[in-house]
Amino acid sequence: MLPLDVLQTAADTAASNRLWVRGGFPDSYLAKSDADSLRLRQSFIRTYLERDVPQFGPRIPAETLERFWTMLAHGQGTLLNASRLASGLSVSAPTITSYIDLLVDLLVVRRLRPFHSNTRKRLVKSPKVYVRDSGLVHALLGIETQNDLAGHPVVGPSWEGFVIENLLAAAPERTMASFYRTAAGAEIDLLLELPGQHGLWAIEIKHSLTARPGKGFYIARGDLKPERCFVVYSGAERYPLDPGVEAIGLRTLAEEIAAI
Repeated sequence: MLPLDVLQTAADTAASNRLWVRGGFPDSYLAKSDADSLRLRQSFIRTYLERDVPQFGPRIPAETLERFWTMLAHGQGTLLNASRLASGLSVSAPTITSYIDLLVDLLVVRRLRPFHSNTRKRLVKSPKVYVRDSGLVHALLGIETQNDLAGHPVVGPSWEGFVIENLLAAAPERTMASFYRTAAGAEIDLLLELPGQHGLWAIEIKHSLTARPGKGFYIARGDLKPERCFVVYSGAERYPLDPGVEAIGLRTLAEEIAAI
């Protein structure tokens, strides 16, 4: 069973923020307090690493895997650099790849592939890596409340991962997800290749109440010429930013994707 998503919780800002901070595991989301929720998630992590993971792969010390998982949380949404991660754990790069393969297979980590096109641009080839449940990201980093999260460096990447997971939960089967980044800095956070005649959707993700994307988004838009372009931001209002580009709240876009 997959965690709760934004379409399965109340349609208000408080519920959405609680889902973001606590994650989608029902016991964590419905806990009486943020402190109780954090304890539940930290207990889940220990139990999962010590008891459940060994049933599905080679024996990996739980302490090593927890350190690795914490490193991924600190680097939420960054390009995979197996050599750097390997150095931090004193293991080989192929070992890091095997750890990620295991966590991807167990549905706790997402490896978002780079988009490939014939734009003749030098494209980034490494995938981006996310811990899929935002509540687990925060538990691994010891973040208890929304105020704690607001002051933490991971707030932007955490929001990005949260948005991606909720949009993909709403997306129809056979949807292909990727990101676009060139060596020159043109970038789009999420590309959805939707089945049927819906074409390519470009989605930029901003954790702010202002939804204006950077220059790199517009350059990437010119490269790819997507069918539709959105900027998902922390607010709820929907409004045009430029011709063909809309600012939109997470829930509204998830509802639109779910209706396809």
